[in-house]
Formats: sequence, structure tokens, C-alpha cells
Amino acid sequence: MTMKKRLVAALGVMVAGVAAMPAAAQDDAARVGTRAGDVLLRARAITVAPNERSGSILPAFPGEKVRIDNSVMPEIDLTYMATDKIGFELIASTTKHHADGRTGTTGGIGRLASTWVLPPTLTMQYHFMPRSTVRPYVGAGINYTIFWNEKASPALEAAVGRTRVHMKDSVGWAAQAGIDIDLSRKVFLNLDVKYIDIDTTARLDTAAAGTQRVRLNVDPLVFGVGLGLRL
Repeated sequence: MTMKKRLVAALGVMVAGVAAMPAAAQDDAARVGTRAGDVLLRARAITVAPNERSGSILPAFPGEKVRIDNSVMPEIDLTYMATDKIGFELIASTTKHHADGRTGTTGGIGRLASTWVLPPTLTMQYHFMPRSTVRPYVGAGINYTIFWNEKASPALEAAVGRTRVHMKDSVGWAAQAGIDIDLSRKVFLNLDVKYIDIDTTARLDTAAAGTQRVRLNVDPLVFGVGLGLRL
């Protein structure tokens, strides 16, 4: 092969390499962050911290209110990216909470009842930098809260006899903010906080004191940290 032919061949290889670079860079960039059609699976540890506002326990205990304790549990959620920046997240978790008396007779009893709470929540999220390794987002949506396996405490039944507890399900709104941080091309760290609007009425049917009702605005903050996987 002559020197001229070798030079032409070398130039051809260089041109082909330069032409391939944008496509390779684009393919590599596509692997960073998220894009439309991605499904994000997250597993979080969450702390549910109620910001309760309680009405009076009526009619027998006017002026006496209740408080609700925090709960720590695992949570699973799925996000579908409808576009590069718009995603829809559905969470699934259930937590157990206790209601305690705060003052007066019920304050002396202490623990009044317990319940499990299942609050499926659907939010629409806006992801600010979907192709970045650090991706903050905000969201808003709707929540339906189911109260289940409600039980009176032994202390309450010792005070007022056999008691049935029922808590009304709730429909409300939700807001969230969070951040995803890539650890690899598929795995990411997630930090998330939600506010969930939960309002309910607790009814206690007691043997000695009749039916008592208390209105509760639970309104928890839900703090989560965990890992996610881009499917």
C-alpha cells in the first residue's frame, strides 16, 4: 500500500471515529438519570409523625383530647415516568399507631386504643433535572386512608368495660418533595418527605360509658430514606 493510500485509509478511520462519537456520547448520556417510560421501584424506611389536632371525647369526657404516637415501618412505591419530567408515584405501606389520653380521666387511663393505617397515596411529580445524577422533585396528589384492626387497650376496657373501636376512613390531599441520587446506572439513593391530609372520627362503643366520639385531624409528615431501582 502506498503512502497516499495509507493516509487516505487513516483519514477514513478518523472520520468514522469522529462520526461515531456523538452517538456513543448520546447513548451514554441516556443511561444517566431517567427518561419517559422508565419505571422506578423504591424501598424506603419511613417515619410517620402525626401532627394531630384532637377534638373533645364526647359526650362523657368534654375537654379531654387524645394524642397519636409516631410509627416506623418499611414502604414500597412505584413511579412511572410519563415524560422525562412528569412521573406518577403510588406508595404502599401500613403503619400501626396508638391513641393516648392527654388530660383528666382518659389521661389517667393512658393508652386508649390502637389501629393500623393503610394510606395508599397517588402523586404527580415534577422532576427538575431528569438526565442528571442528582434529581430533585416535587409532587402533589390524593390519598385514601383505611383504618383497620382497631382495638381498645386493656387499660380502657378495665376502666369502662368491653369496648369496640371504629375509625372512619379518610380522603384527602398529599404533597411531597424529594431527591434521587444515582449510585450506579440503575440504583439510586432516595430521600423523600410527604405531608398527608388525614381526618377521621373515632367511635368508642363502651359497656359503661356508652358511645364516645372524638374528631381527629392526623395530618402526618412522612419522612423516608431508601434505595431505588430503575427497571
